[in-house]
Amino acid sequence: MQLQTPPETRYAPTSDGMVAWQEIGSGSRTILLIPDWLNPIEMLWEEPRAERFLTDLAGLGRLLMFDKRGSGVSDPIPPAGMSAGPTVELAAEDAGAVLDAAGAERATVIGIGCGCWPAILYAATVPARVERLVLVDGYPRLVAGEDYPAGLSEARAGRFVDWIVAGHGTGELLRLVDPAAHADPDFRRWYGRCERLSMCPKWMRGFWSSISEINVGPALSSVAAPTLVLNRRESRAYPVERGRYLAQGIQDAELRELPGGDELYYMTNPSPLLAEVREFLTGVREAAEIDRILATVLFVDIVDSTRRLAEIGDRGWRDELLRHRRLVRQELARFRGHEVDTAGDGLLATFDGPARAIRCAQAIRDGVRRHGMEIRVGIHVGECELVGEKIGGIAVHTASRVMGAADPGEILVSRTVKDLVAGSGLAFDDRGTHALRGVPGSWQLFALQEG
Repeated sequence: MQLQTPPETRYAPTSDGMVAWQEIGSGSRTILLIPDWLNPIEMLWEEPRAERFLTDLAGLGRLLMFDKRGSGVSDPIPPAGMSAGPTVELAAEDAGAVLDAAGAERATVIGIGCGCWPAILYAATVPARVERLVLVDGYPRLVAGEDYPAGLSEARAGRFVDWIVAGHGTGELLRLVDPAAHADPDFRRWYGRCERLSMCPKWMRGFWSSISEINVGPALSSVAAPTLVLNRRESRAYPVERGRYLAQGIQDAELRELPGGDELYYMTNPSPLLAEVREFLTGVREAAEIDRILATVLFVDIVDSTRRLAEIGDRGWRDELLRHRRLVRQELARFRGHEVDTAGDGLLATFDGPARAIRCAQAIRDGVRRHGMEIRVGIHVGECELVGEKIGGIAVHTASRVMGAADPGEILVSRTVKDLVAGSGLAFDDRGTHALRGVPGSWQLFALQEG
């Protein structure tokens, strides 16, 4: 499943305000996703890895997601709660409002991070509407207790909250929850924007200041729905001991310990998480299907992106990058390309024919030039390994190295591509023979003639 445009945002009425929600996918199964408070639904579609995770999850049924009141594009919190900020109880009420608006009697509820709190509360208080419950990186409370040694001391919890509040809007939280993502300045800027658009600083402070008082532990024994608890074995942000506590407190809950350490649920390797959810919902664990096909592989990269960022600043560059991605996706749709990965200012895509890949590259190049940008492109045709939505193999590496040899504004192709498009009217200039790093042999490369 691949989206060309983000889903429409709708509004669900509550007793005291409106809740913004979205729907993707279809089927008899309804899935209600409750991520943490720092994931505005309209922002998630700007990040390709988040989009891929959501569309994969929507392959299991109709997926609903929402901004809790007081966050994102939902209404502000009611006047009585304005001094404290958003609450778990309010978010649980919002979950029911979204199910009502979607016409869903029951749903599988998936909570992630802090989103586990309203998920647990809703499952415990409205059991008739929760078919199954999935808790990812969850915990009952932040502060430790006699029966809960996995929590933090009150002093440490206070320092932790102060650190989060001080860094709100900067993406600094990534240093803890996903260090690899924190090291990517483009992603860190985007995540900081997510934080700023999730809720205002006053409500953020109110919410996090009340964190030490939140405790959904007493509700665990009232959860009747079949429950799956997922935590990563080596996580520092969400120690697996906290997940074990949840699983022990919910009758017949299953605990699955995922490989790896700290990473956002949609980032480096979401496949194990999705596989566990799929098996829990369907009873079937799908083995990764490995196939091999002949494909045209295209790599695109923006030239001098660092210099451009310095010239126009963070805000201007962010807007420019979003415009670039919209253009790229528009042209991919027009030329039947398949987006495989988008990271930073780069793109990996596949096509079922090299001429379409070249014409798509031309359209992208012409489009970005109208905004004062240049790209470089590398295209190669070869046998690729398919593992789910991913591709691999020597053909992918070759296309990447071909792009690396291209000059600014140049669409560079391998000899294989040139030979396959003979008779198409496309003309090339010989760029000589190259040794491509990590790729055996010598490679004759050709640059597409402009005009």
